[in-house]
Amino acid sequence: MPKYTYKAQLLATGSEMEGTAEAADKFELAKNIKMEGKLLLSATELSDSPWNMDKINALLTKVDLREKILFARNMATMIQAGLPLSRALQIFVKQTKNPKFRTVLSSIIEDINKGTSFSDAMGKFEDIFPAVFISMVRAGEESGGLVEALNVVGGQMEKTYTIKKKVKGAMMYPGIVLIVMLAVGVLMMIYVVPGLAAGFKEAGAELPPLTKAIVAISDFLQNDLLLALLGVAGVTAAFWWYKRTTLGSRSIDWLVIRLPVFGKLIKEFNSALATRTLSSLISAGVDIVHAIEITQDVLGNIFYKETLEQAKINVQKGVPLSQVFIENNEIYPVMVGDMMEVGEETGQLSGMLLKIATFYEEEVSQATEDMSKLIEPLLMAIIAVFVGIFAVAMITPMYSMMQNI
Repeated sequence: MPKYTYKAQLLATGSEMEGTAEAADKFELAKNIKMEGKLLLSATELSDSPWNMDKINALLTKVDLREKILFARNMATMIQAGLPLSRALQIFVKQTKNPKFRTVLSSIIEDINKGTSFSDAMGKFEDIFPAVFISMVRAGEESGGLVEALNVVGGQMEKTYTIKKKVKGAMMYPGIVLIVMLAVGVLMMIYVVPGLAAGFKEAGAELPPLTKAIVAISDFLQNDLLLALLGVAGVTAAFWWYKRTTLGSRSIDWLVIRLPVFGKLIKEFNSALATRTLSSLISAGVDIVHAIEITQDVLGNIFYKETLEQAKINVQKGVPLSQVFIENNEIYPVMVGDMMEVGEETGQLSGMLLKIATFYEEEVSQATEDMSKLIEPLLMAIIAVFVGIFAVAMITPMYSMMQNI
């Protein structure tokens, strides 16, 4: 059974004391100490070994977006039901199977028991809780609408999760097919082509240029496979390094939003993400400048970040938020700026932003479904082309050999 060193307050006198005790977990420890007339303030598990499995598991795991959505939803439900914040957190700690999340939430509970606000306690774990989550909770605490804030941020993250999942799902199928096709091609080059090439050489057949090229590739993969693998690794590493540079990041982001078919999908996805995040923050009472700053962190494309930076500067000068979106219609669809302008004129900016987000989320959802239907025949055509090239390259010398017989 784990052993803890703890700090507690004597209920009778209000003085603090320290001690050690054994318990199944911190919740049982708090219960046992309360029966002794003491209030647990903090507790630290003592470990005989530096390689504590819970700590190792916490380091190796991560908290995914789906678990954060579940956390926001459950916390809102429990607080609305009348449970104190600390008790609601304790219940969720028991529910979650993620060791890293349990460690983080246990730390938050300790901070809250010391009088720290929920948002400030979460702010210590910015790698776990995104800025939009922390800001929404802080706004909810200040306005007395924590339940509503948790529901809003939970809904916002759920929409983001759903739309990202659909886009990734649409990309996964062609990616898997192309990887399998590449693997089959390499295996054929290593095991099939050499046998055919040996037959052609023995028969003294004249090889056309296409066949010579394929045989040369086969010889290279057979004799220098390690060099080929190192070459692929080198190109991958060079691309990764280039992407991390300022020039590389800008050039890739510029190319991505101008890709045929995919560019339109990416623009709509970023528009939906930006407008939903802004809507959620503004409706929760976050000031518009801070809301823009948080939204910048949510978006990944550098051009969208720069647009929002200009929007922040304009708003601070008194220029309407919609102005930047209207001026940058090459990355934001025209409707975004126009509808934002209407929202500002009618005093319904938050509601209009939500309508824009909903519209483009539906557009992205429909586009990914249509893309899935179009990609399959396109992939079949690509496979047919490669198979045809290989067949022509191998059959032509055979045909020439048969004519010479």
